[in-house]
Amino acid sequence: MATIHLQQVDKLFGTSYAVKPMDLTIKNGEFVVLLGPSGCGKTTTLRMISGLESVTNGMITFDGKDVTWLHPSERDISFVFQFFALYSHMSCYENISFPLQAKNEPKDEIKRKVSQVAQMLRIESLLDKRPGSLSGGDQQRVALARALVRKPAAFLMDEPLGALDAEFRDSMRAEIKRLHIEQGATTVYVTHDQIEAMAMADKVVVMSAAEVQQVGTPLEVYYDPSNLFVAKFIGSPGMNLLKGHYENGTVGLPGDNLLTVSEKAKTLLGKAVGTGEVVVGFRPESVVLKEDGQLHGSVYSSDLHGGYTMLHLSLGSDIVHARGERRMKYAMNTMLRFDLKSEQVRFFDPKTEKSIK
Repeated sequence: MATIHLQQVDKLFGTSYAVKPMDLTIKNGEFVVLLGPSGCGKTTTLRMISGLESVTNGMITFDGKDVTWLHPSERDISFVFQFFALYSHMSCYENISFPLQAKNEPKDEIKRKVSQVAQMLRIESLLDKRPGSLSGGDQQRVALARALVRKPAAFLMDEPLGALDAEFRDSMRAEIKRLHIEQGATTVYVTHDQIEAMAMADKVVVMSAAEVQQVGTPLEVYYDPSNLFVAKFIGSPGMNLLKGHYENGTVGLPGDNLLTVSEKAKTLLGKAVGTGEVVVGFRPESVVLKEDGQLHGSVYSSDLHGGYTMLHLSLGSDIVHARGERRMKYAMNTMLRFDLKSEQVRFFDPKTEKSIK
């Protein structure tokens, strides 16, 4: 497996950036997810790593070897696409064995490797069938088997679960993560689905507007977003973000609320803001309903999510999402008081939109 390094790599189409200059290291055996909305540059980045798209500037290395201008066939990678890309006139066995046949490997060795990977993915019974007779989930398993069979330096996956329904996505997500752990494979995975990213990644690269916004573990991008975009994009719903005015240890918030900050935050905001505007961010699970809580809001609506209830509270013209016990019920317009878990509260500069650290 390979360590992949991108050094000041960018991509221009005409005068417009598809990917702005980026530095990124994907360590040997890491599962890295490129996450972002449509058009953010994540697929273009993946295609540049694979060689399917040329770079405009910068350098790409695999284990220190410059592969920037090498053909995809010379990079020792396997690519799994969203739409399976299986040969319909071939059996599943022939599809899986095709990369090995192209390398003129001995028939006995091909049979052994195909049998091994088919057993790993539990598709032994499908080998004699053609792809058109299979479900979407089974077709994707065959596509994965074809990628896995030759044990490349890196696996590149471009939204491989996007064409599957919810049930198949859940099972295949677990399948891909299990395979990654068993194989110890360097994997670069593109998705716009943050649930996939949070569930599978060792490291998440959040992208927007052709630019990397943050690189970190799933917990880092969730609890310590680097800017307002990451705060809003990660999470369902995203982080609660309230504009306020900081002065002498307290933040005035919408709905005539006053938040007393921790001593640590007081020092932080004193240096960064002094007295002035600030954005306060916190996750729904950071809200603690308490009869004597320092903040208050009225119930706008509530949603039962099975294992928990999501309350939506009005603070003036702003809505705060609060995650609570699944059996709790409140009538609309009920006034509730709550506190925030101070260690989970984050602050942002409203002008730069960056996290205050």
